[in-house]
Amino acid sequence: MAAESFALALAAVLRHEGGYSNHPDDPGGPTMKGIIQRVYDAWRRSKGLPERPVREIEDTELKEIYRRQYWDAVRADELPAGIDYVVFDGAVNSGPAQSAKWLQRALSLSADGQVGEVTLAAARTAAEHAPGRLVDDICDRRLAMLQALRTWPVFGKGWGRRVADVRKLGKSWATGGRTSSVAVPAKDGEGAKGTLASARPAPRPEAGAGAVAGGIVASTVAEAARQIEPHATGSPLLANVFAALTLLGLAATLAGLAFVWWSAHAGAKRAEVLDLGTGAKP
Repeated sequence: MAAESFALALAAVLRHEGGYSNHPDDPGGPTMKGIIQRVYDAWRRSKGLPERPVREIEDTELKEIYRRQYWDAVRADELPAGIDYVVFDGAVNSGPAQSAKWLQRALSLSADGQVGEVTLAAARTAAEHAPGRLVDDICDRRLAMLQALRTWPVFGKGWGRRVADVRKLGKSWATGGRTSSVAVPAKDGEGAKGTLASARPAPRPEAGAGAVAGGIVASTVAEAARQIEPHATGSPLLANVFAALTLLGLAATLAGLAFVWWSAHAGAKRAEVLDLGTGAKP
């Protein structure tokens, strides 16, 4: 059964990966059927074989790399049907540790990126009660991270289609179906690697200048209003100017506070989406 699950899952993964690619915006670099040059080089060296272009990878090599470095890395043989494929596809696209974190977060576990006995037990329990919900939660987290990458404008259309297909097929397999993925050629960069290496940069410290500027404006306006106030009672024009400056100062203060709140909220949301609170580096 495990061999059958791997074969079906690999066929689905390869449909999204396509053939050879070397897109300048893909952090994976030269890639053949989802295997990047660096991974292929390391695998060849481990076998005592000379390095060669990944375009020349053989089917037996391809299957062994997928099996050992992705399928086995997330212990897919021990995961429930459907969930094994969802986690496997995520591992291929974004790395085994990242895919394991999506699974662990979906199970409300501490996310260390390693599928252990606790994760496996929780996955089996969740799959018994609500497999579709578990698939949705994993895919939602995966999509949110991909959308936070700077390469989303380039590969987002393909990634979105891939995650949608993984979601649909994962649910089918999780509920007893064993249909194959529809054989449609990959396009729009579906196989581009979506890793934290492509995360949008965090806001620079200088971004706080917006709040500082708001405070400076508020102080300047307040000082101008203070100078006008003694003369405002005798002049309708100055009274209107004083009122306008008061409102402007209040608006500048509120804008500065809003910026501080937004910055903190955006930073926390980014950290959550990218799992930066668990030791990962962008």
